[in-house]
Amino acid sequence: MSRLAIKICGLSTPDTVGAAMRAGATHLGFVHFPKSPRHVEADRLRALAAPVPSHVGRVAVLVDPTDETLADLSATGALTALQLHGKEIPERVAAIRQRFGIPVWKAIPVKTRADIDAAGAYAGAADFILFDAKTPEGAALPGGMGLRFDWTLLRGASLSLPWGLSGGLGIDNVAEAVRITGAPLVDVSSGVESAPGIKSVDKIMAFCNAASAC
Repeated sequence: MSRLAIKICGLSTPDTVGAAMRAGATHLGFVHFPKSPRHVEADRLRALAAPVPSHVGRVAVLVDPTDETLADLSATGALTALQLHGKEIPERVAAIRQRFGIPVWKAIPVKTRADIDAAGAYAGAADFILFDAKTPEGAALPGGMGLRFDWTLLRGASLSLPWGLSGGLGIDNVAEAVRITGAPLVDVSSGVESAPGIKSVDKIMAFCNAASAC
């Protein structure tokens, strides 16, 4: 069995980036979205991602970004993927992937099985699908709110792209989530925080240990 991939998302300090790497995270996520408490400006994002070794993924998390924003972030060469967390349609995702030459992850908000099935529309456009909990209408943020969806919806799903699981994961439930879904990658943000946007080194270590034991 291949090793479970672990993404710690919403990192904003060198200390927590270092903790995630020491804990064995395979991917680090950096949010560039001003409405988020985890937002980091482009210069800081680049500085945080730059020293990360090449075997660890460095993912910029964006919501309906402009081409100007994408160009600014991708030109540094510090990123290994762009994660799109807004309402980007497959054509937009494909255009971003072609223009910037960086693998693109597309977050899919899930409430029903139909949402999971809809991810098939991104085959040939995105490189990776991240299933996340659908936030309530009118919510300020599209993710990072600690919400989870019914993981059993993923049982028996025919998935045409590599994928991962996000939304409401934490130290106490990541093993259950992997057992139910068979997810090859788990993505955590609020589940390793002491307050919104404030990552806990101890929780990062504990989550990675729990996930690695799956």
